[in-house]
Amino acid sequence: MKVYDAQSIRNVALVGHSGAGKTQLVSALLFDAGAVNRFGRVDDGTTVTDYDEEEIARKHTLSCSLACAEWNRHKINFIDTPGMGNFLSDSRAALRVVDAAVVVVDGVAGVEVSTEKMWTAADELELPRLIVLNRLDRERASLERSLESLRTAFGRAVIPIQLPLGEERDFKGIVDLVAMKGWTFSGEAGKPAEAEVPASLQEQARTAREALIEMVAEADDSLMEKFFDAGTLTHEELVSGLSRGIMAGRIFPLLCASATINVGMQPLLDAIVSYVPSPASHGVMMNDGSRLPASDGAHPTAFVWKTVADPFAGRITMFRVLTGTLKADSTLQNAMREAPERLGHLVLLQGKTQTNVPEVKAGDIGAVAKLKETLTGDVLADKGTSAGVAPIKFPEPVISYAIEPKSRGDEEKISTSMHRLQEEDPSIAYRRDPQTKELLIAGQGQLHIEVTVAKLKRRFGVEVLLKPPRIPYRETITAAVEAHGRHKKQTGGHGQFGDCKVKFEPLPRGSEFQFVDDIFGGSIPRQFVPAIEKGLQEARLRGFLAGYPMVDFRATVFDGSYHAVDSSEMSFKMAASLAFKDGMSRARPTLLEPVMDVEVYAPSDFAGDLMGDLNSRRGRIGGMDTRGASTVIRAKVPMQEMLTYEQHLTSATGGRGSYHMEFSHYEEVPQHLHGKIIAASKAERGHEAVEEA
Repeated sequence: MKVYDAQSIRNVALVGHSGAGKTQLVSALLFDAGAVNRFGRVDDGTTVTDYDEEEIARKHTLSCSLACAEWNRHKINFIDTPGMGNFLSDSRAALRVVDAAVVVVDGVAGVEVSTEKMWTAADELELPRLIVLNRLDRERASLERSLESLRTAFGRAVIPIQLPLGEERDFKGIVDLVAMKGWTFSGEAGKPAEAEVPASLQEQARTAREALIEMVAEADDSLMEKFFDAGTLTHEELVSGLSRGIMAGRIFPLLCASATINVGMQPLLDAIVSYVPSPASHGVMMNDGSRLPASDGAHPTAFVWKTVADPFAGRITMFRVLTGTLKADSTLQNAMREAPERLGHLVLLQGKTQTNVPEVKAGDIGAVAKLKETLTGDVLADKGTSAGVAPIKFPEPVISYAIEPKSRGDEEKISTSMHRLQEEDPSIAYRRDPQTKELLIAGQGQLHIEVTVAKLKRRFGVEVLLKPPRIPYRETITAAVEAHGRHKKQTGGHGQFGDCKVKFEPLPRGSEFQFVDDIFGGSIPRQFVPAIEKGLQEARLRGFLAGYPMVDFRATVFDGSYHAVDSSEMSFKMAASLAFKDGMSRARPTLLEPVMDVEVYAPSDFAGDLMGDLNSRRGRIGGMDTRGASTVIRAKVPMQEMLTYEQHLTSATGGRGSYHMEFSHYEEVPQHLHGKIIAASKAERGHEAVEEA
């Protein structure tokens, strides 16, 4: 493939709901453009962009993939994006490096959840959009119903520039409303043949074209005057006005297609070349909200939008060149990490296929392998120069699961592999819980975590078991008491003797543990006081009620006695443990549970039901905001009640709701739940003891 300058490049991301046919559409476009020799199909795992084993097995895109084609002396970079809600953070990252979004909508289902979410993301980045009404050969596919769905969701600026020729299984071509020509397609080769607009469609086509001309005139003041004077626009005025309206975000043209039978691909390629702005006229969004158009003459700068963890090739870094030209075997500075990076072989990606190139010019998207420091969101530039690109914001994980290796000794391998996967997908997290000692993996949903676990096995040979995480309960006291602990043991020769009196007092939440030495008069020698503190520390971490750490209390040692020969550090440590047990039995101990700050986002129609559900989960509603057709509900809910919330929210809202949560504070567990928690903890500890034995 020859090198193209920024004016001749088009960068587009195909976005939309899962199942709308984005991957099949990319496959058909590549085939029709001559970029591949085979018409790949999702059903048999032969598409260019769904090449990961997990994607082929599930028949769904799980991660963004890059491909390119040449068409009419232009280079088009396609980014095929996931449509499932758990993986949309990757899709949003792709929008950062393209100049337009191709929104793919199923001709039967119309606008769906992820369509709305990705439209909002494109809105925030002020991206031009083309809409492709795909799969029009399906039973019950309808332009009319789909257009109504699109306009209800996105407004009247959605306007067809094509009409379908034929319906459902008879769909065989399109009517181009700009040129007022018909095109038919036959067979997988998809070669278009010019056709007359059928008499039955002529009136509909004329009306639709008039509506298109009015919309174009309305979006451009200079054309509005010409429209009022002449009552119409010339072909040239219509094309140029349509292009300007699309770039300004005032017009969203609708095209008709079916990727599975290869109908409408060439007109779509023509539309991308004609109506999508080039990187030289659009550019990447900067920190201050401005855009940086691609320019050849400046210093080389590149923005990293994705990292892939390849077990064989190592880290593969995908970037868009913002300015200048990146050359193979050159050295640039990572402006974010202040570290030099040597670029080895630069490659263009066709799915997983890599083609070495000597350089990548401004506006183009390429990749490089085995960078040492660079991660997603970083900027590479000449030393001393930088580009203030707006950072990619990845969502915080919303659900956690505990994992344990199937094979003993695999923990180190898990850690290394998870670190590699986190580089690829920053929306997952991995850590060890310091209290429960569990390894926790967190992500955007249950499917997200299951896919990550599958990647661990397929790519790195690490098998793990998934289980719900333990709730990190804690214990505390609610009354002040004085306690006495005496450890005395005679074994012949030197015995053991330690004796201490300790006062236990509750403290405010978040105080953890305080130890106070209030010994006067030498009743306990100073060298034994640290042993008392250590004994209390070990005892409180073992807990009293259910084996959870005891927190938010003060222990003051104020008296005791010792034996000149038999006392030792161990003796006083044991005495402190006995004092702890004595005190806890009378200090009215109770359980504490973690409470989460929860924000739920959903269409306003569901607000009442969702608030009722949160109340039933012992949640306290803290407020509610309306944002357009959506509502944001804020609440504080115990962590225990949120373990199954994702499944409920998806079911209750048809997948249109999402939520975010983070730790807020600890508070007392209601008394009626104590018995259940204590019994479960004892049963778990008994099981662990049996396993260890």
